[in-house]
Amino acid sequence: MDVHLKNLFSRFQEQFGAGPGLGPGSGTCLVNVDGVTPLAIKSLYRAAAALFRTDPWKRFRPGHLFGVRVGKDSDWSRKKQPFPCIQFIGGDGGDLGFHMFRSESDAVRMTGSRETIRVPNVEVFRVTYMEEALIVPSQRRMIKSLALEISGDNRFPVIDVARCTSAGGLQFRNPSFEELKYVFAVMKAISWVHPLLKHQTDCGQKWSRFIDFESFIETVDVQWPPEMMEGNNDLVAVTVSHPPGHGYDERTSSTANSTPTKYAEPAEENFVIIKENFPDIVRQCAVCNKDVQGEELVCCASCRAVVYCGTPCQDLHWEEAHKNMCGLYKAMMAREKELAMEIFLFPCSTEQPCKWLELLGIHQKGMWRRKCNCYSQCPYGSLPVDDRLSDSWGGLSEDDYPHDSPFSSQSRDGMLSPVLLAGWSDYYSLQSLPLSSPVADILSHPFTVYHILTAVDINSKNLLLQGKEVTVHYVGPEAELDWMPAFAEISHVLNGMGNINMVMVGPGIPTHLSGTTFGIGSRIRVNLVRGLYQEESMYLPAPNVIVALNCKLESYSSWDGTLELIKLMGIPSFFTDQTEILCSNAKQVLCNFGLQVTHPVTPNPFRSPVRNYEPSDNLPSYSNAFLFGVNT
Repeated sequence: MDVHLKNLFSRFQEQFGAGPGLGPGSGTCLVNVDGVTPLAIKSLYRAAAALFRTDPWKRFRPGHLFGVRVGKDSDWSRKKQPFPCIQFIGGDGGDLGFHMFRSESDAVRMTGSRETIRVPNVEVFRVTYMEEALIVPSQRRMIKSLALEISGDNRFPVIDVARCTSAGGLQFRNPSFEELKYVFAVMKAISWVHPLLKHQTDCGQKWSRFIDFESFIETVDVQWPPEMMEGNNDLVAVTVSHPPGHGYDERTSSTANSTPTKYAEPAEENFVIIKENFPDIVRQCAVCNKDVQGEELVCCASCRAVVYCGTPCQDLHWEEAHKNMCGLYKAMMAREKELAMEIFLFPCSTEQPCKWLELLGIHQKGMWRRKCNCYSQCPYGSLPVDDRLSDSWGGLSEDDYPHDSPFSSQSRDGMLSPVLLAGWSDYYSLQSLPLSSPVADILSHPFTVYHILTAVDINSKNLLLQGKEVTVHYVGPEAELDWMPAFAEISHVLNGMGNINMVMVGPGIPTHLSGTTFGIGSRIRVNLVRGLYQEESMYLPAPNVIVALNCKLESYSSWDGTLELIKLMGIPSFFTDQTEILCSNAKQVLCNFGLQVTHPVTPNPFRSPVRNYEPSDNLPSYSNAFLFGVNT
């Protein structure tokens, strides 16, 4: 009887759909689209699978509408964006997918409380993730013959365009190749940026499943696959906003057809002297490096990022450099509040690290010895070893540091599974640590690696979920060599699933440690290799991922050979840096080597909460603040 009911229900779904979408599939097939190639279809299915794995339906309901903008309006045949409004359906049950509309008003008219309303003469671009058994035979043959990527749970995307008739029925057509290009760029961008949306606190009923989000807008660069690229334009800027009409506070003087931007170059007359009161802070003039303190500081009135000792240096810097960078600096300063982690109860600014550590009672103790220059004469990895874990954490009280023990309570149906964390709040809650504990400053390095492997690089995440080993090439370690007890936390959050073989390679590794292998926790094996990565890589096990934290690519010529090798290897590689300015410089360095940033520059949820000021440009910086990737 159970088999009979299952077959009956499957036939019912095939005929009528599972809701709350527009009903059954149309029978269209992408191989019939003019201009499309098998490689283009494969790229579409890969992008659809990547979006599916980010699981936007956990948070989004049809009432959450997003605006999307791909390139300029003039890039498209109708001189406007084809489907600039998107919603996700199926979060409350039924078919999983998303609908794209030609306007926000069309989306509002077709969004009911539980079902999609059929409004006459409204066209909808649909991507529905359907089980393979319910997909029409022509589409199943296409999936099999092209070996298209599965999205998950035996589901594949079904792509078509539906139009509601005046009689309440539906008409279907294949999308055009131009429309497929558009949705490819949208899927790539949405999968990157939607995790950045923040819940709007103190809004809505607590019992409601509809969550309000803060207004949001983000622009990322999406790389066209070769089969969709026209001319030399291999990148396109995609802007995602919520609600759809939300825009940037600042725009350039360009027309409505141009791509939105986060910053505009300031008018020259806006650059005037402005004095700020920075008590007890010594900063350096951006031109002559003279120390300037307190009320003597003079900063740019527009960006308030760069300080000077007086008007002569200010005028000189404006003409030589700052005029072209002021807008970008202002955008960076606007994100300072976003980057600051206000949840923590310990001081998060360290212009004078020794005083900061003394205030916390951990100066010249344990792993904190690498947080100031007092032990700079001691090579990396050579600090005296502390026998007890509490000593490694500088003698913090027992409740203020993580203990070396697994999370045995974290299981599903009696089976162990990795602990997936969204940020520091989750981790501190899991470990029952007080927000006055400063351990996040050191844990930023291991948890940035954890974030890359479990939330950014899908292939590594899948290997870990399957209980397999992931090999990480960790390039350029320095202070991390003295923070090995902190890396044990990765082993704990893996919670019995998968292993990590971490190969640390760099000239900062002491000779007497090169070639050593040791275990951290139960799931991590670390190998230390002294030398330049491009010279040692041929002797190392093949990596799944390459990482380099706080890399400053433009500062060291030794990166040149490493980047050439990364380009040849084609391995997913991820970098962090301390400011958005440094990331912009790094992107230029990567472009010079023919590498493109394919994972956008985004704030790292496991960045250090402790802020410093960079002597070179006076911008506030946070260790591992921004994350980006290439070859992903």
